Amino acid sequence: MENKNKAYIDKVKSHILLHLKEYQHSETIYEASKYSVEAGGKGLRPLLLFTALEALNTDVSKGVSAASAIEMIHTYSLIHDDLPAMDNDELRRGKPTNHVVFGEAAAILAGDNLLNESFNVLAKDKALSAEVRIKLVEIISSASGQSGMISGQMLDIEAEKRKTSLDELEKIHAYKTGALIKAPVTAACIIAGAEPQVTSRLEKFSEVIGVLFQIKDDILDLEGNPEITGKNTGSDAKKGKVTYVSELGLKGAKAALNDKEEEAYGILDSLDGLIATAGLRKIVQMFAERDQ
Repeated sequence: MENKNKAYIDKVKSHILLHLKEYQHSETIYEASKYSVEAGGKGLRPLLLFTALEALNTDVSKGVSAASAIEMIHTYSLIHDDLPAMDNDELRRGKPTNHVVFGEAAAILAGDNLLNESFNVLAKDKALSAEVRIKLVEIISSASGQSGMISGQMLDIEAEKRKTSLDELEKIHAYKTGALIKAPVTAACIIAGAEPQVTSRLEKFSEVIGVLFQIKDDILDLEGNPEITGKNTGSDAKKGKVTYVSELGLKGAKAALNDKEEEAYGILDSLDGLIATAGLRKIVQMFAERDQ
């Protein structure tokens, strides 16, 4: 599966870079955008979209533009997250962050560029019907805008250095992280024309693994290896960020991780016979056992 995963991610990055190169007018913006697109990364969101398409017995090539758009939006969000006004990080994916290399102005504009061009990539995909493209734009923009990631990021900033309940923590990450993990699965269902009962269960599955992903992220921030994660450890605690570890303790966070893993497998059990769930089961395992 590892070789296939790499092939999927390489295809998406190639698609993004070809688009950026074709329409570039500023060499600086192109290079700054290219730097973050190429800077490693797990490509989990595109992989989730392609794996869901496989589960739905649909040609994965139909998902390249949607996967590229989601990866562009994710990459833009990381560029902006790392800025001094946000998380003020100097290391991302084992490399200096975008603003460290290109300066704050270019980093801001590179992020803006990736966000805007993500929808251009979708709009130009004539292999998908206009109706499907409009639906994809709707769900991806909602997941990344004030209905999803943007609100989650603001809520996360506002929760720094103050007492936060577990319910509030889950709400923050349902928007900040979960929305852009749910989007690839919903996108796959739209592209495949999945039945409503399948779509609803897969969307619930994506919500569960979104929480699972964030819990694992919080655990890795405490005990991950910076040489593997590509990020400095302990940064959340230094910034006073509320996390599953800060709320539940390390042991409690690991127990919650196991609970979400079992819940995700249970949803897939309910889909056996309707779709091919083997690939999605590997995704759950990957999310739960990852070291970066």
